[in-house]
Amino acid sequence: MIRGTTSLIAHIGWPTHTFKSPMIYNPHFESTGADAVVVPMGCKPEHYEAFLRAVFLLENIRGALITMPHKVATVALLDEASPAVRIAGSCNAVRRGAGGRLEGDMFDGEGFVRGVRRKGCRVEGARALVVGTGGVGSAIAASLAGAGVAAISLFDTRAEAAQGLAGRLLAHYPRLDVRTGSNDPAGHDIVVNATPMGMNDGDPMPMDVSRIPTEAFVGEVVMKAEMTAFLKAVQARGCRYQVGSDMLFEQIPAYLEYFGFPTTTPEQLRAVARLSY
Repeated sequence: MIRGTTSLIAHIGWPTHTFKSPMIYNPHFESTGADAVVVPMGCKPEHYEAFLRAVFLLENIRGALITMPHKVATVALLDEASPAVRIAGSCNAVRRGAGGRLEGDMFDGEGFVRGVRRKGCRVEGARALVVGTGGVGSAIAASLAGAGVAAISLFDTRAEAAQGLAGRLLAHYPRLDVRTGSNDPAGHDIVVNATPMGMNDGDPMPMDVSRIPTEAFVGEVVMKAEMTAFLKAVQARGCRYQVGSDMLFEQIPAYLEYFGFPTTTPEQLRAVARLSY
């Protein structure tokens, strides 16, 4: 029930048809009696800067969830950025601080790593491959580095994006073995598809699945379907894997705390969520 006292969380991105957060947050708010709602807001890139500033003029705005394609662009619009934002070069959570200042943080990578660890995959000392170094890929790479991987390979069709992320990682983790230029998954313990490939039928595979070691742990970020074509191929190969929505469930407790709500657990969120694909 939306009423005059309801706090708003804007979920800003484009397009919005793949958004899953409202199907998790809103049932959670309903089950706990929180007077709040997550509202999808479709905003194209050319209007984003003006819209982000405008939405935080609302007195009943509690925060904003930022998703594709705006995570990277958000960084330049912040008055204050967390260390995770500075390393990843992207932002997926914005709130209004003192004096109307826009504060930003990044939880994609934290959610991904929490999910991987919960499934029994050891991160410390692992060799990881991250394909796609946009907002979500950069965040995952930053969190994997922070969690203690020994080496990380980065690939993006835009070579400069992967090289830029490599430089930021080395600035914070000078002992990390960082490589760019190849999406070959052979020799890696953790393999991540952080590209949008899989959001549309007929998309190509982000890498050669036949080259993924069968003992590797594979992560997906696309949430259009629980089992994307990539994950189905990975499953057929016999690898352990994590679906895209798992990353979302794992990071929501951190979001709630950031926006000033009581925290929860992924299990409680899953129990009430009403996901559809």
